Amino acid sequence: MIEVLRTVRALHLNDCWIGAGFVRNKIWDVKHEKLRTELNDIDVIYFDEVKSSREDDLQLENKLKKVTPNIKWSVKNQARMHVKNGHNKYVNCYEAISFWPETATSIAVRLTTDNELEFMAPYGLDDLFGLIVKPTPKFNIAIYNARIEKKKWLKKWNNLNII
Repeated sequence: MIEVLRTVRALHLNDCWIGAGFVRNKIWDVKHEKLRTELNDIDVIYFDEVKSSREDDLQLENKLKKVTPNIKWSVKNQARMHVKNGHNKYVNCYEAISFWPETATSIAVRLTTDNELEFMAPYGLDDLFGLIVKPTPKFNIAIYNARIEKKKWLKKWNNLNII
């Protein structure tokens, strides 16, 4: 995970983080005494109002794939995601991830230039470490329920408490 964080840090993107399953799944795996669950992708987020096209994100994904071709990357500039989500303009990544589906997913991490881990969690870390899955206050409950059904997390992590 540290190598992945170093690779993303080397992009030198503004307000740049790795979020969602990269953090969440690791914690759930440790709490369930499991080996690392395979990730669908690694979600890289950043905030840049100047270079905010999908093409810019694809260029960054391709750059990451050249360095680590065995990883599926998903890069999303949060400066444009409000349009896709039907929200008012976000001011930074912190605000953007506050709109993510679950409190235990609304979490991101980055490696600082001092090689320290820095976490961003608008709803705190208690739900993540407590194995509680609940919707964020800003997320559509119908979409949340469909997502929970689709993810089938209880089959992977049977100690989760899904609310």
